[in-house]
Amino acid sequence: MGGGFGMAAFAAESPLAVSRPHFAAKAKRVIFLFLNGGLSQVDTFDPKPALDKYHGQPMPGGNPRTERTTGNLMRSPFRFTRSGQSGIEVSEIFPQIAGLIDDFAVVRSCHTKNPIHESCLFLMNTGDIQAGRPALGSWLTYGLGTENQNLPGFVVLCPGVPVVGPPLWNSAFLPAAHQGTHIRNDETDPAKLIPNIVHHRPAAEQRRQLDLLARMNRLHAQARQGDQELEANIHAMEVAFRMQTEALDVFDVSRESAATRETYGDGDFARGCLLARRLAERGVRMVQIYYGNGQPWDNHDDILIHRRLARQTDKPIAALVRDLKQRGLFDDTLLIVSSEFGRTPSVENSAAVKVQNGRDHNPYGFTTLLAGGGIRGGIAYGATDDFGFRAVEKPVHVHDLHATALHLMGLDHTRLTYRYSGRDFRLTDVAGSVIHPILA
Repeated sequence: MGGGFGMAAFAAESPLAVSRPHFAAKAKRVIFLFLNGGLSQVDTFDPKPALDKYHGQPMPGGNPRTERTTGNLMRSPFRFTRSGQSGIEVSEIFPQIAGLIDDFAVVRSCHTKNPIHESCLFLMNTGDIQAGRPALGSWLTYGLGTENQNLPGFVVLCPGVPVVGPPLWNSAFLPAAHQGTHIRNDETDPAKLIPNIVHHRPAAEQRRQLDLLARMNRLHAQARQGDQELEANIHAMEVAFRMQTEALDVFDVSRESAATRETYGDGDFARGCLLARRLAERGVRMVQIYYGNGQPWDNHDDILIHRRLARQTDKPIAALVRDLKQRGLFDDTLLIVSSEFGRTPSVENSAAVKVQNGRDHNPYGFTTLLAGGGIRGGIAYGATDDFGFRAVEKPVHVHDLHATALHLMGLDHTRLTYRYSGRDFRLTDVAGSVIHPILA
């Protein structure tokens, strides 16, 4: 009551108020770690002995072409070892994840059709190859709301922007309040992470200003029933007001012990993983972390660059899993690790590369890791062919991944719809099946 008119109006009409799921959920939140650019499955989590045997030879049936011209088959420069009690083979460049592999379901048969970054980024994030659809996080907050009204329900962490950028986390035709909030995680000072978060007026004065603005907006809205943009603006200002206190705390990683910060390591991605845990324990519905700007994992020239990239991701991902476990959050947090597609088993020899030791895009077979939140750990599900090019056993489309994520959050993907332009839209379009064998 002491919050005034604006707060009372917000409390009654918040578009992000917690909603009931369709059925009992296994997970309460999602953390999506996106290795943008294209993680090579045959060099990380999908070993192929046939590449050693036929190294330097043409692929049977002809060398594949996805986006660019490829040459003969190329063995992985990295050694694989059986790890954990499950014995799942993991590349040497991910030693810490290998030590926790019994917590992961390694889905080796993911596939799409389009070999272009932009199309596959849209598909993996919004369920369609074209711009203009709501992101996974937007669908989650639309269906479930969020537990903490003082923070955005859907937070995106990236030091700049990946290829495509904001359309990957927008709300499209869903109410604008469900759009992802992009925060650059290349700073340690929360006041720099979130520009203008520090207000130099007393809180009581800000409250009076916001209440007056809320009154004016409500009067304006009475003549414009159903103006979602106006409602979203009112909501956004209220969230921004309360973020001034809570956000300064949650985004300040210096409040963590030196030992905790050390377990995650240094760098933007490591900081993002630590922030994801801090946001998760404060009730944020979905946190998505992009590895970096552009497409860092897009190693057309030299696949050995994967070693450096893995060094900067292996430790923080493992730290995040351990930290979630220690704090009792792992069992109800769905963790997803993926790229927009994989890479070819053959070397790229197009004129676009300077060093012919890399791999082209491969949407026909790639790997996604899932853990926590109702996932059955210690299993390798599905398979690509002998060379790791195409999903051939228990193929998993991106729509299936999305259907499974929604299912674990207590949502039936066929029932989570939004009427727009004369049609009931959903994240999985008109397809998708829950991957029941990987559920605990």
